[in-house]
Order: sequence, then structure tokens, then C-alpha cells
Amino acid sequence: MRISVSTILLWIVVIGLLLINIVSAISGQSYIAVVSGVSMEPILSTGDLVFIVPVKDPSEISVGDVVVYKSASGRYIIHRVINIINVGGNTYFITKGDNNLVPDPSVPGLPGIPFENIVGKVVSVGGSVLKIPYIGIISLFRK
Repeated sequence: MRISVSTILLWIVVIGLLLINIVSAISGQSYIAVVSGVSMEPILSTGDLVFIVPVKDPSEISVGDVVVYKSASGRYIIHRVINIINVGGNTYFITKGDNNLVPDPSVPGLPGIPFENIVGKVVSVGGSVLKIPYIGIISLFRK
């Protein structure tokens, strides 16, 4: 019996996703997210599955990184960091969707998204966001 390379890769992805879900369930932190919306097109599209690395220090985030943050309204947003501002010992991030014309609104009274609102960075390899296209679309229909 001969197994194709594509079958092996598919099983690696399935096992990897299962391991990520198990670790997420045990730790209480989510390490995957499903993209919803067009603000990051063409890099990310609705239904794309991305992997998130939690960050513990603002220095782990650079201009150009794609981050996940909790907005003032409580929604989770996946956008790119376009500027970093340090004020009074606090770090703030200016973010913008690649497909948006203007940066995201900041928390009222602050110069940007405070580090405390950053959930993590989207994993990238060689400057390209690591994603599994459209695999998360089913989860969007459940909501």
C-alpha cells in the first residue's frame, strides 16, 4: 500500500489541529482564530484559520506584525501593526487592516491600542502569515 505525500500532509495538519485544540482546552487560551471580514484581504480572507502566539512583553511586537487584539467594544480584531508609540512607560500600537484606508480607532483617550489589549501575534514564516485557507468557514456559520 502506497501513501501519497498529500495524504501525509493532510494527516499532519489534522493531528496538529487536534493538538492545538487540546492545548487550548487545557490552558484556557486560544491559539487559533478564524478570520471574519475583508479588512485584511488579500493576505487573509473570511474563513482562513490562523495561529496565534501569546506575547508577554511589548518588545515582542514589531511594526509589520499581524496581531490579535480586543477592541473597546469587546470584539477580537486581526490587523497589522503600523506604528508603535511609547508614552509614560506604556506601549501603544497603531493598527490597520491591510484593506482599510485608515488606522483602527484607539481606546478613547489613549494614543493607540494598549499592550494590555493585545492577545497575541499571528504566526508568520518568512514574513508571510501562516494560515489554512477557508477551513474555518464552517465555524463562522455556527455563530
